[in-house]
Amino acid sequence: MNHLAKYRPFTPLVSYPDAGLPAAVERCTAMLGLHCPEAAATLAPFAQWLAATPLHDQEEVYARTFHIQAICYLDLGFVLFGEDYKRGEFLVNMKREQALAGNHCGDELPDNLANVLNLLPLLQDRELVADLGSRVMVPALRRMLEEFESARMTMRDRMLKRKHNAILLEGRTDRNIYAHVLQALLQLLLTDFEERKAPAVPSSQAFIHGASSCGTCTTHSKPSNP
Repeated sequence: MNHLAKYRPFTPLVSYPDAGLPAAVERCTAMLGLHCPEAAATLAPFAQWLAATPLHDQEEVYARTFHIQAICYLDLGFVLFGEDYKRGEFLVNMKREQALAGNHCGDELPDNLANVLNLLPLLQDRELVADLGSRVMVPALRRMLEEFESARMTMRDRMLKRKHNAILLEGRTDRNIYAHVLQALLQLLLTDFEERKAPAVPSSQAFIHGASSCGTCTTHSKPSNP
């Protein structure tokens, strides 16, 4: 069995919630118990939250976290590059890799975290896998998790109040619950990949060019398709 298949159980956890999510979290927790017990412990609060939260509330929290007045976004190219031209290059080349691997991306972009998790075990090129893990996924998850820090949350809330006069889910204690999912995934990734700075990348691997060397992007605006 491809050892990277262990990342697939995370896919439903970063996808829009449905009635099967609690069972998916159980499967993911069992996988982490075998491969990264520390991450299983990190994920536990998310599992507890699911057990106590109706589906419609799960949907609202997911949308607030990743879509409407988002804390962060799941499109890795946007996380790393913002609206810089490099994002367009990254997205085009990720689309190519997804197509070559036969991974159907559905309604999401090819660099959406769920689609990238499904792509990992399909890739045959070990160097490509190493680059995708260490120079794209690990740094992107670090940046996503930074957006859940209390100081950034407070600053974002102030900005949204000035702009919209309202904050969705304001005052709820579960606004940052998805940080547990992202942190657990990062912990698992670090068992396989070390974050590496990006050297000059050959043209055959241009889809990750500059992934670790770009400037900090702004995640307060909704990403648009290039």
